Amino acid sequence: MTQPFTVDLNCDMGESFGAYQLGNDAAILPYITSANIACGFHAGDPAVMRKTVRLALQHQVVIGAHPGLPDIMGFGRREIAVSSEEAFDMVVYQIGALGGFLAAEGGTLHHVKPHGALYNMAAVSAPLAEAIAEAVYRVNPELVLYGLAGSELTKSGTKLGLQVAHEVFADRTYQLDGTLTSRRLPNALLTTSEEAARQVVRMVKEGQVCAQQGTDVAIRADTICIHGDGAHALEFARHINQTLQNEGVSLQAFTKAAQ
Repeated sequence: MTQPFTVDLNCDMGESFGAYQLGNDAAILPYITSANIACGFHAGDPAVMRKTVRLALQHQVVIGAHPGLPDIMGFGRREIAVSSEEAFDMVVYQIGALGGFLAAEGGTLHHVKPHGALYNMAAVSAPLAEAIAEAVYRVNPELVLYGLAGSELTKSGTKLGLQVAHEVFADRTYQLDGTLTSRRLPNALLTTSEEAARQVVRMVKEGQVCAQQGTDVAIRADTICIHGDGAHALEFARHINQTLQNEGVSLQAFTKAAQ
């Protein structure tokens, strides 16, 4: 009997702030199963956090904190040489901020997924990964830690005893070591929903992704990320959702039983 496939479809959200509108959260929410909500450092503000939490709860989408580096000008995608202690503190702070809005709205925090440069740095730096995992564990050991599949971050979370979701990306290309192609390099992004859907189906059903160098790399896909700030985010979400279901893949929020 064929083993059924189940995967979580997540999206980075709540990244508007002040007078600046980013993404189309309300339209994307019906197509995903979990939302990573910005916590005010790389994007987001208190009003946006509250509104996004309410929207996600209305759509019965599980909610995660999306802590980033303190860099609104660079959208959290520029590396900053933070110490392990600084990373610990900023992650605890941001989880607490979003947790306050969830408590006020009657919701529960499900997971934590670092954003942008903080995420990529933690994927290859064991000390930084350990600090982030420790921050999540100390706030609540029942939280799920989302991290790049097979990275230092997922290893650190597992070592601490956290539930860990290995994350893959619908709209990014990969290198031979399983890391994402830097946005500073050519062809870092997949630009059509058809390309993204083909890559996603293969990662979920075959556990493989073709690196930029043309070689297949083994990969584990517990959760798939769609970037909410992308120009075609809604199209990607809709097309990937439908393609996965057509391929017999069930969409549901990540749970410990799925590990």
